[in-house]
Amino acid sequence: MSINPSVNKIVLITGAGSGVGRATTLTLLKAGYQVVLSGRHKNTLEETRNMSEENYDRACIIEADISNKESVENLFEVIQKKHGRLDILFNNAGIGAPSTSLEDLDFTDWEKVVNINLSGTFLCTQAAFRLMKVQKPQGGRIINNGSISADRPRPNSAPYTSTKHAITGLTKSTSLDGRKYNIACGQIDIGNAATEMTQRMESGVAQPDGTIKTEPTMNVSAVSEAVLYMVNLPLDANVQFMTVMATSMPYIGRG
Repeated sequence: MSINPSVNKIVLITGAGSGVGRATTLTLLKAGYQVVLSGRHKNTLEETRNMSEENYDRACIIEADISNKESVENLFEVIQKKHGRLDILFNNAGIGAPSTSLEDLDFTDWEKVVNINLSGTFLCTQAAFRLMKVQKPQGGRIINNGSISADRPRPNSAPYTSTKHAITGLTKSTSLDGRKYNIACGQIDIGNAATEMTQRMESGVAQPDGTIKTEPTMNVSAVSEAVLYMVNLPLDANVQFMTVMATSMPYIGRG
């Protein structure tokens, strides 16, 4: 008789109030996991929780700003007090900056993206390490949302592209440094999932040749099901890197 891997497993999803975070939250709740929904806006987190219907009681909301060290510390303290452990962290929260030529980019926009996409992911990863290494049984899994931009840039996207490239380095370091604590770490790179963030693709986005073109998108459920696969793995197996993308989107050569 097979054992359901989700039984009594605690998952934290950052950026759970919209997009990939919302879709993944609903998919993991449906699969039987207990999910902590985190984000900066309580109203959007509540919207996600209300969408879970019969799985509502297994969803827990904790407001947090991952770019703030004290907020992250509080988030993990609440998780430890309420649940006693954390089995999976999905570092999903992220933002972009306005599409602007590199030389005209406002430094405050750069800082916002770096503070959330990179520093926020690091702070959550560090806090997860501290909890996962002392809990019994020891260990857990960390999944980072890398994006296609972790490998190939779009025009005028220096802040987002730089942070997502950095996430790949953090994923590798986390995977290596986590071995001694039975912590697995992998990365999912997502391309053109149909969410609020990709709505602009319906009217066209800038291409490397200077043109504006519409781009194909895919249902976000393809992403949430891929994350579920990664989450379901036993800790002696790991998806190091996975790319899930709309089949016909610009990717290889970005064209």
